[in-house]
Amino acid sequence: MRIAMIGTGYVGLVSGACFSEFGIDVTCVDMDETKIQRLQNGDVPIYEPGLDDLVKVNFEAGRLTFTTDLKAAVGPADAVFIAVGTPSRRGDGHADLSFVYEAARQIAAALDGYTVIVTKSTVPVGTGKEVDRIIREVRPDADIDVVSNPEFLREGAAIEDFMRPDRVVIGTKSVRAQEVMRALYRPLSLIETPILFTKRETAELVKYATNAFLATKITFINEVADLCEQVGADVHDVARGIGLDGRIGRKFLHPGPGYGGSCFPKDTLALVRTAQDAGVPMRIVDSVVTVNDERKKAMADRILSACAGDVKGKTVGMLGLTFKPNTDDMRESPSIDIIAALQAKGARVRVYDPAGMEEAKKVISDVDWCPDAYEAIKGSDVIALVTEWNEFRSLDLDRIKDLMTAPVMVDLRNVYDPDEMIGKGFDYHSIGRPRADEDVELKQERSA
Repeated sequence: MRIAMIGTGYVGLVSGACFSEFGIDVTCVDMDETKIQRLQNGDVPIYEPGLDDLVKVNFEAGRLTFTTDLKAAVGPADAVFIAVGTPSRRGDGHADLSFVYEAARQIAAALDGYTVIVTKSTVPVGTGKEVDRIIREVRPDADIDVVSNPEFLREGAAIEDFMRPDRVVIGTKSVRAQEVMRALYRPLSLIETPILFTKRETAELVKYATNAFLATKITFINEVADLCEQVGADVHDVARGIGLDGRIGRKFLHPGPGYGGSCFPKDTLALVRTAQDAGVPMRIVDSVVTVNDERKKAMADRILSACAGDVKGKTVGMLGLTFKPNTDDMRESPSIDIIAALQAKGARVRVYDPAGMEEAKKVISDVDWCPDAYEAIKGSDVIALVTEWNEFRSLDLDRIKDLMTAPVMVDLRNVYDPDEMIGKGFDYHSIGRPRADEDVELKQERSA
């Protein structure tokens, strides 16, 4: 079988490489000549563990190719995947579908025989219907089926998610299209992956509903963490206590500075706008969007509080910039809001991230870019641990104390143990956990 993958961004490149690993001939198409040239030279433009090797192996085997010639890629393809960006539209929060619709027009002009057009991009309900209309308008003779096949790839674990997914969702009622899609995903039958066939509109909504629900879990545990701090409870024990309930599950119950990245922020907002247009307001998701935005901004206040309310003229050493580890993605990262707020209060910020420095330079300015964690910490009055990269989990605490002007750490990911940190002489602040000294006082009060 042959696939044309339109778009070589995160979803398109990962999906194309993984399909080629299945033994399928995949041609990835992008109008950006520089990006295609880089890929042809073995230079993968995005950071994702394992992707460089996967692209290299399949490119050398001839199963994975890259081109700017959409017509040549689409003509012989059994299936054409649309995997272009759908960012939030400026001004109203709706998904910007202009790239999807332009791809549909170009695909229509290049069709040759029966072809399954697969929407892989995250799109609102009804987009598949409009893609179908556009293609038939451009090519009334088109022999096609338009299918929705949403992706569920976690940045940092995308290859594993594609190769061993929880499920594959395919939206189409066409038997012919179902057979093509079954053939593409046949290798997953060996691990008995559930394949859910639905209406096209249902598949489109599954993606948004999934991300909105996960974003809600994150926001919920963050608000619980705030409550824990006020009543002397430990949010990690609370998360374990509720996560062991099979109806809830353990995942996405880790407190932090709020969600970011390419999916949750835009998808929750797009779902809210879609629901409003349909006359069915989604008040829970709407609240999640608001609370998460406020939380990211509020994280700077925690750093201010650790510095007695004043960071003017002080140096903040920031560890981690990306919205999560194992990615270079800076989109909607909490670090952006935190740095801006600290700078507005007169702080000097020194930063380090293992993979996100180049992307960060596109959205952050007036900071000291450091080559490693210890250089970022050097001379700082407070450390802010923002992204839980593995290399930040076992820092030399004695060395850190010697490098700092004052041993203060604000751990927004709860990487370190409060008892150990205070035992090492740190003024340590975390999320949703009682400080070790406060916990002792609370125990004494209860025993009195």
